[in-house]
Amino acid sequence: MKALMFGWEFPPHILGGLGTASYGLTRGMAMQPDMDITFVIPKPWGDEDQSFLKILGACNTPVAWRDVSMEYVSERLSKYMNPQEYFDLRSNIYADFNYIGTNDLGCIGFSGRYPENLLQEINNYSIVAGVIARTYQFDIIHSHDWLTYPAGIHAKKILGKPLVIHVHATDFDRSRGNVNPDVYRIEKDGMDNADHIICVSNLTRNTVITKYHQDPSKVSTVHNAVEPLSPEIEAIKPERGLKDKVVTFLGRITMQKGPEYFVEAAQRVLERSKNVRFVMAGSGDMMEQMIYLAAEKGISDRFHFTGFLKGKQVYEMLKRSDVYVMPSVSEPFGISPLEAMQCGIPTIISKQSGCAEILDRAIKVDFWDVEGMADAIYSICQRPAMADFLSIEGKKEVDEIKWEYAGQKVRNIYNNLL
Repeated sequence: MKALMFGWEFPPHILGGLGTASYGLTRGMAMQPDMDITFVIPKPWGDEDQSFLKILGACNTPVAWRDVSMEYVSERLSKYMNPQEYFDLRSNIYADFNYIGTNDLGCIGFSGRYPENLLQEINNYSIVAGVIARTYQFDIIHSHDWLTYPAGIHAKKILGKPLVIHVHATDFDRSRGNVNPDVYRIEKDGMDNADHIICVSNLTRNTVITKYHQDPSKVSTVHNAVEPLSPEIEAIKPERGLKDKVVTFLGRITMQKGPEYFVEAAQRVLERSKNVRFVMAGSGDMMEQMIYLAAEKGISDRFHFTGFLKGKQVYEMLKRSDVYVMPSVSEPFGISPLEAMQCGIPTIISKQSGCAEILDRAIKVDFWDVEGMADAIYSICQRPAMADFLSIEGKKEVDEIKWEYAGQKVRNIYNNLL
């Protein structure tokens, strides 16, 4: 079965959980011997793992004719694709898109990130999808998150194949209910045009049904999973330069993630014990606000801000931690607690997270229950038996949550549509 997937991120160049989930799911699906996946992203970097799928860059797909030689295309694009594919794609340009602004190969530039002109990049991406859909044949189309829904809809109109959209988050999660009407419109249009909607949790499924008015029969939950730790990650033995307990928040420092509740809980813990340090690892629009909040609470000397971490750095930070906390206000799933539990780190998560539906060996508190969060942190730090239980049993639980199983569920959805 040939699947055309549209995504926005792919490791090792990721900015959040979307890229991690896209990688894990496609790897899990690729374990099925007849599964053939082409994964489109705005801007590949040339170092993506293509051992189990094919990466196609929107920025390397021509949308305007240029008279160029094979030698020139090879020189420019051979790091990213077979140069012959450029000419195959060029043969399927369906309109003159020079007005958008194209380069010497007739391709549109993409940032590969989330720029200020994001809505324009989403529209340009859907234009590229039209060329790709006219060039290749696929059995099914699969769009990951709202940024790629217009591309999926365009491809569906051309190929006449079923469209599956994958809801990794909605704007209700990202905005705490203060929804951007442009984003909502794109999300709703994607859902209305989809033949099936996959959600990463029952929490998200309920939002899709109630807030976007979708028929429950076409909305399924496929929980995320976690990649097995590589030997390189397993071998990490970070040195601890201090005896204090380390409590870590790791993720985007945005209102969706509830960072202020972490700072509030930290203050309450430090009122009871001074041998604890708190780390906020990540970046986001609330970072400066959190630095000031920690200062206002008088706990700056016990609080550390690392900035954005990626790849091996994430696991080095986790393995230095005694407790991991995810206080998200609205978390569609949340892969980072699974990664922490893989490392044997006792974990506290908000009840308002999708992963709470499948984790029994993590402590669950309401995001707003700062006292409960502080009690849980303090108890793990002060009670070795409790910490050991959560460490050992948590790792056992997460080791059985595999992307291969999620991939099988997605394949069943494909089969039913076809």
